[in-house]
Amino acid sequence: QVQLVESGGGLVQAGGSLRLSCAASGRTFRMYSMGWFRQAPGKVREVVAAISWNDDSTYYSDSVKGRFTISRNNAKNTLDLQMNNLKTEDTTVYYCAAEKYIGQACNKVTYDHWGRGTQVNVSS
Repeated sequence: QVQLVESGGGLVQAGGSLRLSCAASGRTFRMYSMGWFRQAPGKVREVVAAISWNDDSTYYSDSVKGRFTISRNNAKNTLDLQMNNLKTEDTTVYYCAAEKYIGQACNKVTYDHWGRGTQVNVSS
């Protein structure tokens, strides 16, 4: 029922910024926990940031804390990830994810709705 489409990826120099966006469709979007994940080829997908359905809590991985900011606009059905002070190790594919809220913390949700991903490349 939920469809997710990421955008905003591209090439940027280290220290620069990018803003990723995720457009979501579906009648239950406003009650969905959402998150941004990244996965390099051949590696395990890892959570980067997550946000609760009601925007009351957020989670950030240690590697991006203080540099990235996750936000959502439920009225517009969008999820954003502001990425500042980008590092070369941030280079990978980033995915948007969503799941119905059932009482779990946003970073503990088993997400099963995924976008196709958007490529982020950070050059030195």
